[in-house]
Amino acid sequence: MPPKRSKSVASSAGSKKKGKTTESPAQGEKLGHPDDILPMVLTSATQELFGCRADEDVTGESPYKLLKKDDIIQDLKTRAAVSDFSPAKQIVLDYPEDELLLVFDRDFTYDQLFYLVLTPEAKDRILNPPQPEAPEVCENEVNKTGRSEPKPWISLGSEQEIDEESFKESREKLWYKFSRVRRKFGAPVCFSERNIDAYMECVPFQDSRFRIKQMQRDCGMQAVPRMQSSSSQTQWKFKRNIFTQYTPRELSDGDKENIHQRENLKHFCNSVTPRVLQSLQQEEIMNVFFDDWKALGTAGDDADWSGKISEGLMLYQAFTDQKYTKDKKISSINWHPSIYGVLAVALTEKKKEEVMDESSAFEVRASHIVFYSFSDPSNPQLLLECPDDIFAFEFCPSDPNIIVGGCVNGQVVLWDISAHVIHLQGTQPGKKASLNTDTFDLDDNKENKTPVVRYCAVSALESSHKAPITDVQWLPPTFEVTKLGLPVENKNNVSVQVITCSPDCTLMFWDVRVTKLLSQSGSDRKQNADQKTSYGVPETFKHLDRTWKPLFKVSLPKIDTGGEYAPLKFSLELYTCNANNTGRTKEGANENDDGSKVVPDYSQLRVPSAKTLATLEDFNTRLYIGTEDGEIIYTDWKLVKDDSGRQQSAKPLHCFRTHHWLVNTVQRSPFYKDIILTMGSWNFAIWKEGVMEGPIVTSPSSEQVCTAGCWSPSRPAVFFIGKDDGSIEVWNLLEKTGEPLQVHAHITDAKITCIKPWTASSKQHFLAVTDDLGMVRVLEIPKTLYAPSRSENLSVKKYFKLEEDRLKDFIKRDELWAKQKKEAEELKKKMDPYKPVKSPTENDEENMKEYNVHLELEESVLKSLGLWTAPADTEDT
Repeated sequence: MPPKRSKSVASSAGSKKKGKTTESPAQGEKLGHPDDILPMVLTSATQELFGCRADEDVTGESPYKLLKKDDIIQDLKTRAAVSDFSPAKQIVLDYPEDELLLVFDRDFTYDQLFYLVLTPEAKDRILNPPQPEAPEVCENEVNKTGRSEPKPWISLGSEQEIDEESFKESREKLWYKFSRVRRKFGAPVCFSERNIDAYMECVPFQDSRFRIKQMQRDCGMQAVPRMQSSSSQTQWKFKRNIFTQYTPRELSDGDKENIHQRENLKHFCNSVTPRVLQSLQQEEIMNVFFDDWKALGTAGDDADWSGKISEGLMLYQAFTDQKYTKDKKISSINWHPSIYGVLAVALTEKKKEEVMDESSAFEVRASHIVFYSFSDPSNPQLLLECPDDIFAFEFCPSDPNIIVGGCVNGQVVLWDISAHVIHLQGTQPGKKASLNTDTFDLDDNKENKTPVVRYCAVSALESSHKAPITDVQWLPPTFEVTKLGLPVENKNNVSVQVITCSPDCTLMFWDVRVTKLLSQSGSDRKQNADQKTSYGVPETFKHLDRTWKPLFKVSLPKIDTGGEYAPLKFSLELYTCNANNTGRTKEGANENDDGSKVVPDYSQLRVPSAKTLATLEDFNTRLYIGTEDGEIIYTDWKLVKDDSGRQQSAKPLHCFRTHHWLVNTVQRSPFYKDIILTMGSWNFAIWKEGVMEGPIVTSPSSEQVCTAGCWSPSRPAVFFIGKDDGSIEVWNLLEKTGEPLQVHAHITDAKITCIKPWTASSKQHFLAVTDDLGMVRVLEIPKTLYAPSRSENLSVKKYFKLEEDRLKDFIKRDELWAKQKKEAEELKKKMDPYKPVKSPTENDEENMKEYNVHLELEESVLKSLGLWTAPADTEDT
């Protein structure tokens, strides 16, 4: 046990120099501990070194630890002044024995966790404490330990209740006296035999003449809640000594009064009171926590260029060019399918009210598709000349050098960039650029070294769309369609047909091959060769230039009313019905592999005879279309015969008004061929092909308009949404279904127009984001957003199945509720008596009576409050 400290025992600081102990009361009041011990602070490293870790090596039950003198001297030599034993260096050197006693003071008796015993006498006294017969404990020591003498018991009436509940005899005892005739005492006993058959047993029984019925029973019971004791332990990797004060330290009344009377406290209160009052007044007047820096709008600009957008998406590269992107916005973006770090964007003119400079509103400027590269982000690598602004374009899946685009005036354009592939590949790291100056445009500025490629062919204006083309897609190389819309086999395994849509209420199918009716003479071929030499335009699609007409058209008549739907985006199934559900078909995969080796020559392709092609019977010819009114329609592109035998487009199978206006995204999942993501206005929806009741998932309306969206190419549950305020939302259907997983604000200060993901490698994924100011930002996707879990594909499939079941159950319940409501209304009509119809005059009289009652009630209330003022006309009367 540690030695107890009394008021009469003290230590002096001067006694440490000579190693002698004194018991001067005047000096002992300075340190507050005996002179034969020294309170010490030992760090965790020192405790580990000497094997005296608190609550592990030494505890409250076993607080003693013997330290070798040589070990302490070696620690003083090794760590010098840093050693925790440096304050007791001389005492340790003068100590006569080989071991010193260290005591663990868990109760902080001497204000430290440890104290060192300085003399052998004190060590013996602590290790072997005396056992007095009757220890005398003064009153002060009793008060220090918190013990008190028991007080005398005072009766408050509880003994009466105990006496009443105790058992007591309530009747007098019965006395019985048993006696025997005296002569029978000591008389002999005679036993005789008895026949066992005459034995009769006396069995106890209940006497019906005597019965006691218990009318009342006085008993006690106690309801005790179940107690459960449990604990948990957190394993810390790094051990630290910490403490917590659980008993408040309070000053005495005299100390509090002395502090209140201090002049410095009064001076402090008088000096800070006006400032506190002023701060409180300012807080009432205005919001002092308003972020002025964020309100200036500079935080978003800093995030754009510093790359610190958020913890998720990080800025990797930014592209812009003031010469070609001034006063223009980006309408479409696509990554080059085979060249690393190359992407192309289509630029369109802004509306006149969006252009700040009025003088440039009437300036006629050329339209281009601009190619950018990671190796040179400040300069365009290639320009595609366009007859008009392009709203949508796409690379050919069979030959990435062939590009198709849709113009604002409704024409379809084709480009061939085969001559500039080496130049685009030369922009990659480790490759040298090689330019083919023979294919440059004649009007190309010599100061600008960016090649300009003229379009190869443009469709005939009279046969094109009558409104801007908003979406264009190549048909996959696995099939082609006839003039009647029937899907047939594609023997060449080359993508040769294109689908376009426009708000002129039509979808058009186009074929880029040479028809059999078209023939060229030798002089025509020579003339074409001369044109290639003079103008540098490839003659890949020379047979289509200004004579190209659609293969067939698909109109979209409305289901219930007259008129037609105006499509903006569409999505068709790119796989045959007999293909596997796990992604691309084997034919498509093999075709892509072969296409990377052998590039098809489109100028040599011819349209085969329909008789030689086999019709695909198990093919899905239905597609989803988003309109400019926010409708999602499900229709078939095959033409059907009407009553007169003419071929015409069939009416859509279903139409849902899910979005409020302008559908901007209709995209199938890259993992499930029957899952479609649509987006428009303030929400998005997920559809499952075959479920005709509506979307299986519908998001709540957001504050900002959704302007673009796309699926993740590597995770089935993840997709990205671009907003009108320049932010991007990341959604994960397996973690959160009602709100986005991440929100990346201030990606750009303008409206996001397009987003396009790209997988550069298995460990590098990018997301291209374009805005309304003509700028492209490439964001790097972190591993948490592109690396799928082991069972994510199966989990997402189960989630879609559950949502489908939920939708069907809701439809059934809705029909049941409507039926019950209708039956209740019919029953109410039968139960109610016949009510005659009132005339307009009777209704007016009834309304006037109700109004007069209201005026009387108002008058009575105002009079009771003493606020009534009689009108002027009533005073005159």
